[in-house]
Amino acid sequence: MDYMKDNKEISAEEAVILWQASRLSLSKSYEKAPEILKVHGSVIGTLGNFSASIGKAKSKKTFNVSAIVAAALKNDTVLRYVAELPEDKRKILYVDTEQRPYHCLKVMKRILRMAGLPDDRDNEHLEFLALRKYTPEQRIRIVEQAIYNTPDIALVIIDGIRDMVYDINSPGESTRIISKLMQWTDDRQIHIHTILHQNKGDENARGHIGTELNNKAETVLLVEKDKSNGDISNVSAMYIRAMDFEPFAFRINDNALPELMEGYKPEAKKPGRPEEEKFDPYRYITEQQHRIALEAVFGLKKEYGYKELEDALIKSYTSIGVKLNHQKAVPLITMLRNKRMIVQENGRKYTFMPDFHY
Repeated sequence: MDYMKDNKEISAEEAVILWQASRLSLSKSYEKAPEILKVHGSVIGTLGNFSASIGKAKSKKTFNVSAIVAAALKNDTVLRYVAELPEDKRKILYVDTEQRPYHCLKVMKRILRMAGLPDDRDNEHLEFLALRKYTPEQRIRIVEQAIYNTPDIALVIIDGIRDMVYDINSPGESTRIISKLMQWTDDRQIHIHTILHQNKGDENARGHIGTELNNKAETVLLVEKDKSNGDISNVSAMYIRAMDFEPFAFRINDNALPELMEGYKPEAKKPGRPEEEKFDPYRYITEQQHRIALEAVFGLKKEYGYKELEDALIKSYTSIGVKLNHQKAVPLITMLRNKRMIVQENGRKYTFMPDFHY
């Protein structure tokens, strides 16, 4: 079938072929996805999957992603990012949907400088597209052609995925572009990393497309200004399938490049009495306890609103010897979402994902 066609419906004959091709068998072997991006030994990017960076305005998201691209260009370490691209897949495609060519060129030069490469000539491993002047539909088509017609491509950055849709709150458009990311990464065995703004009022990625990204992405990195020093940005894993990594921080140095803050710990500036040790549901509750409690909760009902989920979890975990209250249920639900043990479909109801990776 032609990859350029967006078939909303397929024929019965095509469905039979796809059904047969999709059937798993224990008699066959399936390769593990090659790991190409890591932080502190934790895998954040594999070929055949996609990830995202989110953060509020001026949090330095593009600087952070520049470090990821520079690491991939060097096939080495930049900030805390370690890239291990296969020798036959070294091409990187950077797509910017927001900025004019002049500003895109500054980003391109920054990436080359961070990789220790000359910034006065093009690099054969990096292609940069400035797509600000096009419509969302045209952008999708241009990126698709570039992905399918670039030999040795490994990594694609989409800086401004919200500009690949007309309405970020449209379920149909959001599902379509996320399906595209899944199709492109699978067909071409590449990794795609996207950038999306956070809502101003909370920690969520913006719009319905943000919900879809959170549910489907391999990793979602959170880039945020340090609360006590606005010149410093912290990077942590908001969602991650692999083992979580220790958050790190960077600042922009005198050469306008991100620079790692070695040994930096964010300052806690909370008035009043010191807090007791923070409840860590990942550390204090075993995987087996989580599974038993969740299977009990979702055995009674397939989906829950937040408040009824909180009540059900408190009862269920307490019944297996884990004493919870409403204060502790909040970080528990956050952890369950971060590890995708539960997901919030369409920004509303929570459902259970029994095949979670702990």
